[in-house]
Amino acid sequence: MLPFTFTTAQARSVGLPSRDLATLVSEGAALELSRGVYRRSDAPETAHLDLLAVHTRAPHAVVCGESALALYDLIDDIPAAVHIAVPRGTRRPAISYPPIFVAQYAAKTFDLNIVQYEAAPGEFVPIYDAARRVVDAMRHRNRIGHTLALAALGRYLRTSGPDGVGNLTPLGLLSANHGQ
Repeated sequence: MLPFTFTTAQARSVGLPSRDLATLVSEGAALELSRGVYRRSDAPETAHLDLLAVHTRAPHAVVCGESALALYDLIDDIPAAVHIAVPRGTRRPAISYPPIFVAQYAAKTFDLNIVQYEAAPGEFVPIYDAARRVVDAMRHRNRIGHTLALAALGRYLRTSGPDGVGNLTPLGLLSANHGQ
């Protein structure tokens, strides 16, 4: 049985040839999300098909930047691309659809503050936690815009409760000393 979101290789591994997969798509039993990535039509609905497609194509990448800020409801903007991070020095994923923006983070800090986000029932994608996203937004405010960074910080502080500032400080100091 194929998972709700699957690749051509996974379909082949369960004995489904490419022509039968094409038939499933043409009959509406599966939807092609990206080159070689499909979603079964009986899968639970989700607003995050782009995240699932990108994660399936680049499983070691982590959702970051404006995409993560939007998922945490820290900004009102809807990013035009899925923002992902990969360790500096590794190959950048080449995905034409959905559009992506790839950042490279220092290998030393790449794995810090990664959590799992449920993009669809039972389907998770790695994402940096809200505190790291706010710190990175403030560090890169000249690139993403002061207004966006300050909006994310303000909303984070209003919604994070009394521990909000404490969660920002150690991460901010660590990130400032070790690069992105």
